[in-house]
Amino acid sequence: MEEEGNKGYLGVTPPINTHESNDREKQVTATLMEELRRQKTFESEDEAKTREIVLGRVAALVKSFVKQVSMANGLSEAAAEAAGGKIFTFGSYRLGVHGPGSDIDTLCVVPKHVSREDFFDVFEQMLRSTDGVTEVSGVPDAYVPIIKSKISGIPIDFLMARLALSIIPDDLSLQDDNLLRNLDDRCIRSLGGSRVTDQILRLVPNVSVFRDSLRCIKLWAQRRAIYSNVNGFLGGVAWSMLVARICQLYPNAIAGAIVSRFFIIMYQWAWPQPVLLKQIEDGPLQVRVWNPKLYPGDRSHRMPIITPAYPAMCATHNVTASTQMIMTEEFKRGADIVDKVIVGTAQWSELFAKHDFFHKYKYYLQIIASTGDQNLQIKWSGTVESRLRQLVMKLEFVESLLLAHPFIKGFEQVSYCISEEEFRLVASGETTEAITSRKKEDIEGVEGARPVYSTTFYIGLAIAPKQPGSTGPRKLDISWPTTEFTKMVKLWDKFDEVKMGIVVRHIKSTALPDRVFDAGERQPKPNLKKRPKPAKADNRSNNVSPDLPASKKARSSSYLNPEPANGYSGAAPISSLQALPTPTPSAGYANVNSAADIKTPQLPFGENVAVATGVGGP
Repeated sequence: MEEEGNKGYLGVTPPINTHESNDREKQVTATLMEELRRQKTFESEDEAKTREIVLGRVAALVKSFVKQVSMANGLSEAAAEAAGGKIFTFGSYRLGVHGPGSDIDTLCVVPKHVSREDFFDVFEQMLRSTDGVTEVSGVPDAYVPIIKSKISGIPIDFLMARLALSIIPDDLSLQDDNLLRNLDDRCIRSLGGSRVTDQILRLVPNVSVFRDSLRCIKLWAQRRAIYSNVNGFLGGVAWSMLVARICQLYPNAIAGAIVSRFFIIMYQWAWPQPVLLKQIEDGPLQVRVWNPKLYPGDRSHRMPIITPAYPAMCATHNVTASTQMIMTEEFKRGADIVDKVIVGTAQWSELFAKHDFFHKYKYYLQIIASTGDQNLQIKWSGTVESRLRQLVMKLEFVESLLLAHPFIKGFEQVSYCISEEEFRLVASGETTEAITSRKKEDIEGVEGARPVYSTTFYIGLAIAPKQPGSTGPRKLDISWPTTEFTKMVKLWDKFDEVKMGIVVRHIKSTALPDRVFDAGERQPKPNLKKRPKPAKADNRSNNVSPDLPASKKARSSSYLNPEPANGYSGAAPISSLQALPTPTPSAGYANVNSAADIKTPQLPFGENVAVATGVGGP
C-alpha cells in the first residue's frame, strides 16, 4: 500500500469511516467466507500447480516466438536469442482472486522488430502446434487485440505489447512511464492491464480484505450475468477498481462491511461522476489521458471508472443506457439482500442466486452466427459478439423500447446436417428432432453431409406498456438497428458471404430453446396446438447456412405477425415487429434513469456517500 503524498489516506477523498468493523460485521464476514468456499470460488492445489506449469511453458514459447521472428528479420542466432521476450500476468490471477477454471490474462512483451502481424500470424500458429493446446482464437480487430486459447485445460488470453527496445530483458519492469514512448494506442492499451493491476494492489489499504471482498463481488456479478465488458457491463478490472475504491473509503473495515457499503454506494453513485483510485496524472508523453473536458468521446461515458496507471483510461466505455439501468437494479437488489444478511433474516447464498434473464422478458432477439468450420466459427462468433454492443445502442433509439438487455455469453451448438435444407434451418436458428439427435458418426460417409457450427446470442427486449387511452396496434420498428448491425458485421475484412451466416430474428419467451436453461429450471410450456411444418428457408432467414453460394441466399421477411392464429409462439426473422401485445416491463426499469435518481438504501451510522465524490475528475 502506498499513501499518496503526506495526506495520510489512499484515494482522492478522505475515508468515509476509519473505525474497525463491529462484532456483527465480523460474524457476517465469517459466514461470507464459508459461503465463498461452499460456492467453490477457490481453486485446488493441483490446479494451482497446473497454472504454474502452463505459465512456464508460455514464457518459453514467447521467447521462441521472438527468436523465430528475429531470425526471419535477419538477426544472427545469438542476437535473436538475446532479443528476449517476457510475459506478465494481470487481471484476476495477478490480483489473487481467480477461481477454478478462471482464465489467465497474459501480456507478451516483445522487442521493436516484432510486429503485431507477427503475433497473429506466427505466434498464433505456434500456439496451435503446441502440445496440450485445444483452442486458439485470434481477434486482431478488437479494441485490445487478443488471442484466446486453452492450454492443458487452462484458459489463457494473450495480449501483445511491442516496446521501443531492441532487447526485452528478463528483469524488465513495466512501471516506468517512459516505456510508453513511441508506442501505438493498441500497445499502450495492452500494457495498461498489467500496469493497472499492480497499481490497484498498491492503492488498497489491506490487500487481504480487498481480495476477500472482490471474490464476493466477482461471484455476484457472474451469477447475476453482469460480468462482461464486451457486452456493455463491467469486466474484471472495472469491478476490481470499484471494490478497491470502497476499501479506500473504509480502510479498517473487513470484507462483510466492505460488501455491504459497496452495494449502497454504487447504487447511490452520482454517475457520470468518475470513480478514481488516485488523481489523474498528466505526463510528458504524447498519449491521450481520459479528460471529459477535452474529449467529447470521454464525455459520453455513462459510468466512468478510471484506471490508476498513466495514461488514465476509462475501463467502462462500453456501458450503454440499458446496461447501466440493469446494473443499477442489481446494485439495489444486492443492497437489500446484504442488509437482510446483516440483521439475520437472509443468507449470503441469496446474493448469489442465478440471474433470471431467460424468465424476465416476453420477447428476445436471437443473433445467430454460423459457419461450417470449427476454427473459423471461433473467429466469426467472436467478431459478431464484439459488435453486439452496437446493436444494443441502436435498439435504445427505438421508440417504445425501454431497454435492450444483452446476455453475457453465446450458446454454441454443432449440428450434423445431411441436406441443404437442414443447413439453412440450422443457420436460421431452427432445428428438427432428426438434426438434434444426429451424431457425428451418423453422417460419416454420407455424401454432402457436414457439420454446422453455430453460436446464438440473446438480447432481451423490455417494451413500454401501452399508454392508457391509445387505440389501434402499436408498431415497434427495429428494421434499422438490425439491418445496420448485419451490414456492420459483414464489413469485417475476413467476412466471406459463402462461408459465414448471420441471422437476427425475434422470438417469444415460450420459444426459447431448452439449452438456455439449467435442468429443471424451465417452467412447463403452455399447451399449444401442433406446430405447423416450418416454412421453406427462403422465407425464414436473412442469411443462410454456411458454404452456400450467395445466389442461394434467402430473402428477409419485413413483418412478423406476433400472434399466429394457430397459437404457435415460434420465431421468425424480422425487419420490424408490428402490433406487439403489451408486456409488463421489469420492475424498476421504467422509471430508473440513473443511480442518482433514488437515494435508498442508505449507509449506516450516519455515513455520507457524498464524501466519496468530493473530488472529481480533471
